[in-house]
Amino acid sequence: MEILFDYILTPELFILILVVIIIKSSIKFVPQNRAYLIERFGKFQSTKEAGLNFIVPFIDRVAADRSLKEQAVDVPEQSAITKDNISLHVDGVLYFRVLDPYKATYGVDNYVFAVTQLAQTTMRSELGKMELDKTFEERDQLNTNIVTSINDASGPWGIQVLRYEIKDIVPPNSVMEAMEAQMKAERVKRAQILESEGDRQAAINRAEGAKQSVVLAAQADKEEQVLRAEGEAKAILAVAEAQAEALRKIGEAADTEKGQKAIQLDLATKAIEAKQAIAKESSIVLLPDNATDAASLVTQAMAIINKMNKE
Repeated sequence: MEILFDYILTPELFILILVVIIIKSSIKFVPQNRAYLIERFGKFQSTKEAGLNFIVPFIDRVAADRSLKEQAVDVPEQSAITKDNISLHVDGVLYFRVLDPYKATYGVDNYVFAVTQLAQTTMRSELGKMELDKTFEERDQLNTNIVTSINDASGPWGIQVLRYEIKDIVPPNSVMEAMEAQMKAERVKRAQILESEGDRQAAINRAEGAKQSVVLAAQADKEEQVLRAEGEAKAILAVAEAQAEALRKIGEAADTEKGQKAIQLDLATKAIEAKQAIAKESSIVLLPDNATDAASLVTQAMAIINKMNKE
């Protein structure tokens, strides 16, 4: 045992152990997205970033370890009063990151607590500038205003606020009941408007249908009259053409000897029939001297026909 104890406490082993301790104390491995703040004799000396870094052992020490990642902090629920004197309970989530580890360490005692308190006060201030209805309608604008105000105040702390999200806005029960009644009335109003719009559109459709029906009926009647007129015109034209053809054939037949005799016979027959008709209508008939002679009537008619043929 004495030999083993003497071997352990040899100067060479002591020096080796001391060297290992010194080397281990002088090497610092900084993780990614983190920063070590080094102090020498209690005074800030340097900021070590990610990777392998060396410090003076027993003289330098790591005073602070700051994360450079984006951090999310829950902002506790708080009471705020709107511009129209309505008390609200509001909570949210704040997203920020450390831009300058030196300022975040030596510019403020607790930057997380400080930025959270600043978010609460800023939120109360911004809500006091808005009416109740606007806090629900313009929530995005409210978040943007809070972020801008916090960044203006947190610059000396080396903090950058990325965004602020309001989770809940809870008004008093009386206001909730009034809002529900308002929403119900608005829904009833919209339903009545939609119903009236439907009735109006239905009436317009019916009127348009009746109008189209009248127009189509008028067009059909017009087309019917046009077709009837065209048919009558064609019929008249056909009759006229038939009569013209008949007269032409009669004329051609009358220009022959047999035709002349046929005409004389027809005229004589018609003269006798005319006299008989006159005798039936009246007991007294006045005739010219030679009117009783059918031959003379036929002769006169033939003379007229011959004259017309010559002309």
